Amino acid sequence: MKKGINLFKRIVCIAIFLLLLYFQWLIVRCFITDYFSIPTYSMTPTLYPGEKVFVNKLAIGARLYTKFNFNLVGVKMESIRLKGIRRIRHNDIVVFNFPYHDGKINFVINNVFCKRIVAIPGDSISTEHGFYKNNNYEGVLGIEEEQQKFSEMPDSLLPNEILNTFPFDKEHFSSTTKNMRPIYVPRKGDIIRISPHEAVYYKMLLEWETNKTITWDWKMNKVYADGNQLFWHRFKHDYYFMAGDNVSDSNDSRYWGLVPEEYIVGIVGYIYHKRNKE
Repeated sequence: MKKGINLFKRIVCIAIFLLLLYFQWLIVRCFITDYFSIPTYSMTPTLYPGEKVFVNKLAIGARLYTKFNFNLVGVKMESIRLKGIRRIRHNDIVVFNFPYHDGKINFVINNVFCKRIVAIPGDSISTEHGFYKNNNYEGVLGIEEEQQKFSEMPDSLLPNEILNTFPFDKEHFSSTTKNMRPIYVPRKGDIIRISPHEAVYYKMLLEWETNKTITWDWKMNKVYADGNQLFWHRFKHDYYFMAGDNVSDSNDSRYWGLVPEEYIVGIVGYIYHKRNKE
């Protein structure tokens, strides 16, 4: 009988110890750091498939969900962000939830991308002959050698899905991924005049922020929100332009637009380079 009681006590102690370890692991992942595996070649030569990145959540503040009604279709993300140590900077590599599903902004948990920040709120970003240009940043954005390779590729050899850029309206936007017209990246509080040009590019952002359907008339040069003419909009969120280092083969903001700050998980602080271990 005594041996049975002692065995039971040991089992209880081990269970409590394991439970405490589990909660510590959860706290670390929620508030301090988390890790993600790289699935594609979009960030080469910086990151390769199979490598792992560890995200620093303390830098910009951990994101805490206030509702947990997640599904694979996508939901409205409701969360708060704790105060961080610093703001996101140019050339930071970040992990974020991909925000666009079925033509609108919504949240699908664990649908995450890893890209480099080439434009922050208040910037205007463009490309010239394949190179990123930012009106607020004089240094090199991304990997210059990869942009040089992309620049030297003849347009005739590039498929449309690589050369064409968001919002895919050739009649009104003559941009390509090599020569992309300047795009303003909104910051919270910015008031912007909305013409059809802005409506086309910011459509999903405007619909997300206003919860209204955005339409436009090119001939009349008018934009409507649920049928009422829209002249101006004050943005409620900060946005970022994401780019893959492998510019000739990366699914990034050139093809789907800007990312709200709320969708950013954190800044990559450490990279486990699998290729260096083999």
